[in-house]
Amino acid sequence: MVLLRLLVHLFALAVSDLHSLPWFINISESLGPGSVLWSFSFNCSSDTATFELLSVQPPTTFFNDPSLAGWQGTYVGKVTLSSSARLDALAVNHYKLQLQFTCGNHVMAIPLSVDVQQDPGHIQCAGRFASPAGETIQVLETVPPGTHLYTLLLPGLEHQKAQMSIVSTQDPPNFPGPFSINEQGWLQAPSQGLQGQAKKVFQLQILVSFGQGQSCRGMLTVKVLPAPSGQVSFLEQALNVTIPEDLVPGSEVVHVRARGRDVHYEILSPLPSPLFSIGLADGVVRTTAPLDLARTPGAAVTRLQVKAFKRLPPWASAELDLTVTVQPVNRWPPRCLPALLVTQVPETTPVGTVLDTIKCADPDSAGATLDYQLWVLSPPSPASLCLQDTALEVNATLDCDSPGACLQQRASILVLDDGQPQMARQVHLLGPLDYEQQRLHRLTVLLIDHGQDRDPTSHRSGSCTITIEVEDVNDHAPECEPPFQELTIHSSLGHSVEVTKVSCRIPQEPQRQAFSYSIVGGSGQGGFSLQGAMLVHNDPLLGPPWPRTYELLIRVADAGPSTPHLSTTATIIVHVIPWRASTVATSTRRATGPSMTTPLLVTVTESFWRPEPWFVVVLTSTGALFLTALSWLLSRFLQGWAQVLQAPCRPAQALLLNSTQGTEGSLEGFMEAPRMEMSQAPSNLQRFDGRAQDAGTGREYLFDTRTGDRRWL
Repeated sequence: MVLLRLLVHLFALAVSDLHSLPWFINISESLGPGSVLWSFSFNCSSDTATFELLSVQPPTTFFNDPSLAGWQGTYVGKVTLSSSARLDALAVNHYKLQLQFTCGNHVMAIPLSVDVQQDPGHIQCAGRFASPAGETIQVLETVPPGTHLYTLLLPGLEHQKAQMSIVSTQDPPNFPGPFSINEQGWLQAPSQGLQGQAKKVFQLQILVSFGQGQSCRGMLTVKVLPAPSGQVSFLEQALNVTIPEDLVPGSEVVHVRARGRDVHYEILSPLPSPLFSIGLADGVVRTTAPLDLARTPGAAVTRLQVKAFKRLPPWASAELDLTVTVQPVNRWPPRCLPALLVTQVPETTPVGTVLDTIKCADPDSAGATLDYQLWVLSPPSPASLCLQDTALEVNATLDCDSPGACLQQRASILVLDDGQPQMARQVHLLGPLDYEQQRLHRLTVLLIDHGQDRDPTSHRSGSCTITIEVEDVNDHAPECEPPFQELTIHSSLGHSVEVTKVSCRIPQEPQRQAFSYSIVGGSGQGGFSLQGAMLVHNDPLLGPPWPRTYELLIRVADAGPSTPHLSTTATIIVHVIPWRASTVATSTRRATGPSMTTPLLVTVTESFWRPEPWFVVVLTSTGALFLTALSWLLSRFLQGWAQVLQAPCRPAQALLLNSTQGTEGSLEGFMEAPRMEMSQAPSNLQRFDGRAQDAGTGREYLFDTRTGDRRWL
């Protein structure tokens, strides 16, 4: 019994005893670094006792490793805040610490929860500015004096009316002049500038004071960087470029280049730039929209402000004024209405009479000046007709007494515009165009020189090609196959069921495959809808009467990009019958009309074999050869059998002699008994058709391959 008590006493001394352990503690966010959160008292008879902080959730460096001090088996542990602790109840208001106390071989886990309480009177600085390392900024030595370098932001303290000041010394020669900070937190460069202060570092300790004697401090480090070796600059400050208006979108306008390394480009104005863009890395200015001066007269002159800059420090930039002038391009010849003029005048028409006035216009420019020239007269006459501005007049007396003089006068008038290149009126549309039959027309025009003065008989000619592209216009409506459908389906009991697919196409234009489908009418939709070209039925779980019949009108329209959009209508009649036949007794009322027969659409698939043509030919030829061979064998057999029946009977000994003496015991020899003597003669003949040498004696011999007989040589 005494021994048992001694063991209990020793166990109590060896095992740790924990006193005053708080599992939950509340602290104020105003506690600063080094503050003791709680003290722990331990009893441990072992010489090896430790106290550790295993983990913190959420992870932070605000808590030091706990301290442990002991005297005669009693230990005191403390948990304190680290030098980086900045408690903020609005940011994190709860921490969970996992502690561990070890006494000899005994280990005890101690979870500790710390709740951070908000202190209304506590004001502190936050962010990197208030951290031990402080905030660091980099500036160029070329910044102008008084430049705004940095803005000190204090989250949550915007309405505290803080006073900010630099409390660290800024005495020369370490400082070129004092930095300053105002109430808005703007740090400004010294009034003397920072020129010559490259690679220097200035540390500024800033004091932020609030009402009621509260304040906080922070560190701001300013690093001065040397000016870049290569500044960004353009070779010229302004650049003028002229381009034609027929440039397609994406065409290159000009390539601007700035001096410097790792330079990027952007357009500052106008923003947005509707007509031009610039490559970020290459500086190539390109068009982004058609430059049609007839539609957008404002595109004639565009002034762009281009900026070249560096994206990485040290930052530098330069600007260029770019003026782009769009020159009109003469793309269309003048158009005259009418293009052909026919008139009749008497021969007594006085000179100066106006036959007609030519009316032409330039599609490129409505107010363009046109030049009219009387080009060809047929038949040649001294000057029977003349052209005064745009009026065709009689220039001489019309004398019809001479034979053939007044039958017909022809004149060709050449109309030229003032564009570049100058174009005249040379092509007419004489027939209808069809995009599906021919999309491209190429015309070769022959040009002949008739107007040289040195040698009127010598003419030079040239040719040019005019390419006319026909634009596609929708001129055919879709056709549905079939245009009318009548189907019978079972009720879907609340589920969606695909009924049928509307198949439509445009036979004249097979490339058009985009269509829109919609239900436009009928005797009630009854839960029907369209999913593309598929007609879907969703039974709304309606009761009798059965069956229910719906007539749907489906509009199918061309959904292509060209206009107009033509459409057609397909009709679908759907009979909906119940899923199961009803067993409820019906009334005895007789129907007054004929019973309706519900049409049912049944699809039957029949499999058949369709061989290739070559296989049929081979099979036919083989069959014919097989039948021919079979017929020949049958005829031979019948001939032999007939001879046996017609031959006289012989003794059995003769037949036996024929069978034993003959070298070929064939059926033919057996049946041709009368000719036994003739058949025996060729059978007794020896045919030595082989030659060999005896392996033992070395003699050569002839042998019969059929009988094996030998003849020694």
